[in-house]
Amino acid sequence: MADTNTPPICDYEQSPYRTAFWEGQGRDYEDQSERVALRRLLPPRGRRLLEVGAGFGRLTNEFDGYDQVILLDYSTSLLAEARQHLGTSDRYRYVAADIYRSPIADGCCDAATMIRVIHHMADAPAALQQVRAALAPGAAFVLEFANKRNVKAMLRYLLRRQDWSPYDLTPVEFVELNFDFHPRYIAHALEDTDFDTQRRLALSYLRVDLLKRIIPTRWLVAIDSILQWSGQIAPFSPSVFTQNIAAGSGPAGALDGPIFKCPACRSTALDIQDDRIRCQQCLNQYVIRDGIYDFKIPIA
Repeated sequence: MADTNTPPICDYEQSPYRTAFWEGQGRDYEDQSERVALRRLLPPRGRRLLEVGAGFGRLTNEFDGYDQVILLDYSTSLLAEARQHLGTSDRYRYVAADIYRSPIADGCCDAATMIRVIHHMADAPAALQQVRAALAPGAAFVLEFANKRNVKAMLRYLLRRQDWSPYDLTPVEFVELNFDFHPRYIAHALEDTDFDTQRRLALSYLRVDLLKRIIPTRWLVAIDSILQWSGQIAPFSPSVFTQNIAAGSGPAGALDGPIFKCPACRSTALDIQDDRIRCQQCLNQYVIRDGIYDFKIPIA
């Protein structure tokens, strides 16, 4: 039976997301600009990075300086694409899970990213709490969010072509499970979940089809890389990247401990076999199939 207390999930299972949205779809400018932002905000090296909403692993090669990368996504089909592309090395752990019931052990990561993901979260603060729990104190967290206070939205509101205000702090769900957030809403949510925000970058001011057709991508990216710094003052771009540091305290030695916990009872006493994971406390079992640790639903 489904947990009715869990917010609804945007499920990309069997979605052609890689080929329908990214590859060959004229989004080289967005992809390259996001890589510029990541390199500016994320420490280049570390022990273990959690990539929340990793999908097919579009950005995972940006984390080559980390000893281990956990690719977490709800879609097993996208994770299978990532595994096919990245390989079967123990350096990568492919994890299918609901972020609201995360199976990542507390404090076991020293970095995390969440890019093009939180706009699908009906309860963004709850998702951020789960990310914070997985991080050791002092860990870096790069979060991207869709900004409702962007130039296009402000103009549309001024011309009465949209009903919702880009200045209101409440998230707006413009399509089912697709949310835009006010920067101050995200700032408060990060602060409330024990993150200290260090920097903000404003991305994709030039996300206009006409510009992308007539201006070479490298020029767009070069201009975007300069405009990104405007996020430090007041971002009016459609996409905002934030650099955040996990504050407070955490479990001692967690980076050297287990990387999984039971999503049902939170115990790290797990018996991991070739094809399944058994929680020694609540006795729930989860399947491991084709190299993917599937924590979404316990198996009988």
